[in-house]
Amino acid sequence: MRLISNILYVIIFTLIIVLTLVVISTRSSGGEPAVFGYTLKSVLSGSMEPEFNTGSLILVKEITDVKELQKGDVITFMQDANTAVTHRIIDMTKQGDHLLFKTKGDNNAAADSALVSDENVRAHYTGFQLPYAGYILHFASQPIGTAVLLIVPGVMLLVYAFVTITSAIREIERKTKALETDTKDNTMST
Repeated sequence: MRLISNILYVIIFTLIIVLTLVVISTRSSGGEPAVFGYTLKSVLSGSMEPEFNTGSLILVKEITDVKELQKGDVITFMQDANTAVTHRIIDMTKQGDHLLFKTKGDNNAAADSALVSDENVRAHYTGFQLPYAGYILHFASQPIGTAVLLIVPGVMLLVYAFVTITSAIREIERKTKALETDTKDNTMST
């Protein structure tokens, strides 16, 4: 029973730490946690299926040199000031000192209408994804999601603490009663 209790405590405590870090990172970065040049992105459409599905969480790495990109790479680029898109490079052309990328979602019938300038490329897809985890990240970026993801584990920890303390008190009472009974029996026999 003690082993199960300890395992449960570790799981809940780890969950609280992970959720707190996700919420803080999500809120501080404006919606997508980033660490050491790697960013977790929520997939909001099915344009790249079957590579990754809607609701997945994908890991992208910040681009340090766009010249290293090749045809077939999956990149994240800014379509406009507020919209990031992750699609595959299907063609590349050089225009003066700049590279232009023709991109297409794997599940789209046609290529994207506008070429992507190398200045708008932000990251490339690492190949790592967590199916459906993007829904959690999206939820965490909302005010209600932040509250729920911080409050629920906290309440779980409080309930666990209450159960543990209650159990410890019962054990102390049982041992005290047994000791009193043993002492009373020893006193009567002498």
